[in-house]
Amino acid sequence: MLNIISFCCPLVLCSLGALFSEFTGTLALFLDGMVNFAAFLFFLFFSITKSFCLSFIFTIFTSILLTAVFSWTIEKFKANKFIAAIGMNLLFSALPSVLSSIFFKTRGILTSSEFQTLISPLFSNIFSIIITVIFICTGILFLQKTRTGLYIRICAKDSDVLLSKGVNPSIPKMTGWALASLYGSLGGILLILRICSFVPNISSSRGWLALAAVFLGKKKPLKIILCVVIFCIAEILAAYIQNFIPQIPTSVLISFPYLVILCLVLFN
Repeated sequence: MLNIISFCCPLVLCSLGALFSEFTGTLALFLDGMVNFAAFLFFLFFSITKSFCLSFIFTIFTSILLTAVFSWTIEKFKANKFIAAIGMNLLFSALPSVLSSIFFKTRGILTSSEFQTLISPLFSNIFSIIITVIFICTGILFLQKTRTGLYIRICAKDSDVLLSKGVNPSIPKMTGWALASLYGSLGGILLILRICSFVPNISSSRGWLALAAVFLGKKKPLKIILCVVIFCIAEILAAYIQNFIPQIPTSVLISFPYLVILCLVLFN
């Protein structure tokens, strides 16, 4: 049970990150790339510092800083946010490959005996659950109980209200992207902790699934989490069902979680 709950954690965090940006009307289409980028950064920083805490802090800081710089530039020059977010996603997806070839002389799987020794499966599971619970509660309270959270929630539909209060709507929009980056980078860190190595495209499209979960959950955090849990259970079943029914083609098993998502969309 502990393993199943921790398996859901990265996608739950990514989905809540997507929710912040959706409230501002500037959907974080860069989220999938950010998950891959953050996972690589964590492995890179750990290889340099040999410290879990420093790697965690540096990864979060770098991810948010880059997103903040990009979002400020986009707002400053009034660029098309949809195209810009797609461009950011391509950049974040490509950076791990480029940096890996520079620092590790390979673009393939990265492993470290020190990493695997320090991060046990039990530690990974417990840490993932604790971090996810903390950030779920903090994120919901932030949206519901703070002034900035209110600004984020009304930014897309009632920007005139913000202007009448002397608040620049660009600020909540940039904040939404920064929070999406924070939650996406946390998801990337939890993914790499789970397998104790970096694998290219480690996100496995979780960033895109997170965006889908926001719409399936109708922007309600608890409904979003429920959609994520359903998808993750379907993914786990797909991994184990072939042990009992070996005749099922592998292609069907791979597509099974996505068929579940499609059914949810059709009957939502």
